Amino acid sequence: MSDDQMVTIEVDGRELQAKAGTLLIEATDAAGINIPRFCYHKKLSVAANCRMCLVEIAKVPKPMPACATPVTAGMQVFTRSPLALAAQKGTMEFLLINHPLDCPICDQGGECELQDIALGYGNDASRFVEGKRVVQDHNIGPLIATDLTRCIHCTRCVRFGAEIAGIRELGALGRGEHMEIGTFIEKSVDSELSGNIIDICPVGSLTSKPFRYSARAWELVQHKGIAPHDSVGSNLNLHVRRNQVMRIHPRDNEALNECWISDRDRFSYEGLYSDDRLIRPLLKKNDNWLEVDWQDALEAAAQGLKKARGTSGNRLAALLSPSATLEELYLAQKLMRGLGSENIDFRLRQGDFRGQEPEYPWLGQAIAELENLNAALLIGSNIRKEQPILGHRLRKAALEGAQICFLNSLELDLNYGAMQLVNSPAGMISDLAAVAKALGASGGMIESAEVGDRHRQIAEHLSSAARAAVLLGNLAAAHPDYSLIQALASAIAEKSGAVIGYLPEAANSVGARLSGALPGTGGNNAAEMLANPHKGYLLLGVEPGLDVWNPGKAMETLAQAEFVVALSAFRSHSLEQVADAILPIASFAETSGTYVNAQGDWQSFTGAITPAGEARPAWKVLRVLGNLLNVAGFDQMSTEEVLAEVRQLAGDRKPSSNAVDRPINEPTLKASGLLRVGDVPIYAVDPLVRRAASLQKTRDAITAAAGLNPNEAERVGLSNGAKVLVKQENGSAELRILIDPAVPDGCVRIPAGLAGTEKLGGQIGNVTLEKA
Repeated sequence: MSDDQMVTIEVDGRELQAKAGTLLIEATDAAGINIPRFCYHKKLSVAANCRMCLVEIAKVPKPMPACATPVTAGMQVFTRSPLALAAQKGTMEFLLINHPLDCPICDQGGECELQDIALGYGNDASRFVEGKRVVQDHNIGPLIATDLTRCIHCTRCVRFGAEIAGIRELGALGRGEHMEIGTFIEKSVDSELSGNIIDICPVGSLTSKPFRYSARAWELVQHKGIAPHDSVGSNLNLHVRRNQVMRIHPRDNEALNECWISDRDRFSYEGLYSDDRLIRPLLKKNDNWLEVDWQDALEAAAQGLKKARGTSGNRLAALLSPSATLEELYLAQKLMRGLGSENIDFRLRQGDFRGQEPEYPWLGQAIAELENLNAALLIGSNIRKEQPILGHRLRKAALEGAQICFLNSLELDLNYGAMQLVNSPAGMISDLAAVAKALGASGGMIESAEVGDRHRQIAEHLSSAARAAVLLGNLAAAHPDYSLIQALASAIAEKSGAVIGYLPEAANSVGARLSGALPGTGGNNAAEMLANPHKGYLLLGVEPGLDVWNPGKAMETLAQAEFVVALSAFRSHSLEQVADAILPIASFAETSGTYVNAQGDWQSFTGAITPAGEARPAWKVLRVLGNLLNVAGFDQMSTEEVLAEVRQLAGDRKPSSNAVDRPINEPTLKASGLLRVGDVPIYAVDPLVRRAASLQKTRDAITAAAGLNPNEAERVGLSNGAKVLVKQENGSAELRILIDPAVPDGCVRIPAGLAGTEKLGGQIGNVTLEKA
């Protein structure tokens, strides 16, 4: 019988249609018939070890688990018969033998599956008089609290680690009454998706450590939100009590994040309550920062910009965060253009602007389609850490046999099998040209490329696949020869028949283009704005020492400006060094707005809480500045009105990753000594996540260091932990050496976005090391 053939079954006297081979519990769920369960989860493999879903099936001598029984034609099922109820109640009684009566203090109380099912299937008194077992709790990291005495051994967390996160961090140890869930070796749970085991645990055995003992479930009000850190646009539920975000859970959306979210999206809300949170406007007077009221601050900001503008709007420039909402970005660029400036850009971490980029770059396909790929080449991307949900989708493709290839300047810690071609940033260009040549491309530097076996393998994987993709990541965008990488990637995609796509860096990188946050005719891009000092700058959500490609140059240039006004949710050392006015703005949880994700979805959201202190939504601040500066068109009363203007501006533009002009020129990056590889760590991507205390205690929250592979360290005579003075361009930093086998020869890994690297140059470029 074909799996697509429909069969008829009968459940509690009701006829149902289901595909042959469908699990009984799936068929009843689809029909709205509830069968109790603990171990079953729709996204995990079948374990059938809790036995709570036992049902009676006609002509079968014993109760059967609905989660492990496929439907067959003519099957008669009884979920509420005396036999089924006796089996379910018996199972419930056994599960409660050792479960402690922690409900009054348990964080799961009020939303606990065990509580709910015990109410329906448990007895009011236990027949067992023996003492309950006690299991010692383990510290598995700063994000997840354990209460293992409550564990009922459903193994959802174990299966999640193996099947979804791709890391077997938890397992069942011991047998019988001595069995317990724990790590195989005493260590933390480090997956970037680890927080999802909090959601799938049916009891209070695994709970959120930052949320622990802070509120009861029934005190919380749920608000819908959109994740602000990457281009997936994961759907969230923000749980609020007394105007404070207490925790964040995923909101199901099969097309985007399924039922999962990354730890970055789950725990970054802690940054909202950082000591750095800006709650009153600040003005700099005589090199001292003074708190002032909004009227004084706005008038000073308007006058400062007006004076800096003088007789030419091109004396002004705007650097805008790609994490800002569509409405904020639109009003910021509208303000600058109203003042006569075309110097507007959000591409703060891009290393090369020579090529003509696509008008509306995107993933090249729906997010859900990633798991259907047969082959993929990812260039300059650590997708597992940069876009964890996209990494999860790609892993599913790999597990189904897809050939995944990476071309990077760092060896990645992957959770699936893939080919990795690791070379220096300069060598990456040669490798790309070799792959293009193996596919039959020609022109420019491709002609002189040396093709090796691995280049031919990548070419074969892409050209022979029914569905293939070439994807450009964050480190590709940061490359000084990004335009050449785009050209070569386009040639590879064209010759192999693959789609080309971009893995946008931030939550609104795609939306920023639609909002017009790009330099117009004669305008300067982000690199030019920071290479050539302007008289006045507008910074929106930007910390110049951490959020730009060349922070050393940014700090030097901004310090020369006559006036810098910053709209920021946080105080920071780099802002206070260069700004003249800092205006406090609302965070993603405190304002309404819209993000456009990697597949082109426009997702609007509203604020879950009111802004902290005297902070105001950035779109309102920009509107008032527009009015004070007598710029026309700043009379919007809601984000909906602003969004309507953006939609009119965007028109019917469709996502496209094809550029108009992609010449294959010679590379400009030349190695003279060591080349810096400046990737941005997962928990350093934006101001909010950098201030999330619990995330900053995880293994992925690295501190600034100079990473060398063992051979390179031996060559330059440095050992692990040695202090060195790193010099790049006009800046320097004292860092410790970290021996890191993932770094290729001729390179030093110095991550960007971290304290201690603010005075260094570009994310990729030549550096020298001197013993400190």
